[in-house]
Amino acid sequence: MLLEEQFPPGTPVRVTQVSHRRDQFIESCAVGVVDAWEELPTGSWYAHGVKDKLWLKRLKLRKVDGELTLLVIDDATSIAKLEAAST
Repeated sequence: MLLEEQFPPGTPVRVTQVSHRRDQFIESCAVGVVDAWEELPTGSWYAHGVKDKLWLKRLKLRKVDGELTLLVIDDATSIAKLEAAST
């Protein structure tokens, strides 16, 4: 099942990403509501792909304070569905 189908716009999620830094791993989390899914080219001249651009899946996430964050989703990213907050 595609991520877009598992986590449609309006779904509250926690996104965890792991970065490799020399001899350590750094984990970062973002919590918010899925705003949109996009596939955009990197603009990188060395990443050969469709029309000489590498297309990456991006998640637009709306955080609780209203901030919009654009995250690149890769194999080191995990997304967990959260319960909707009660009003």
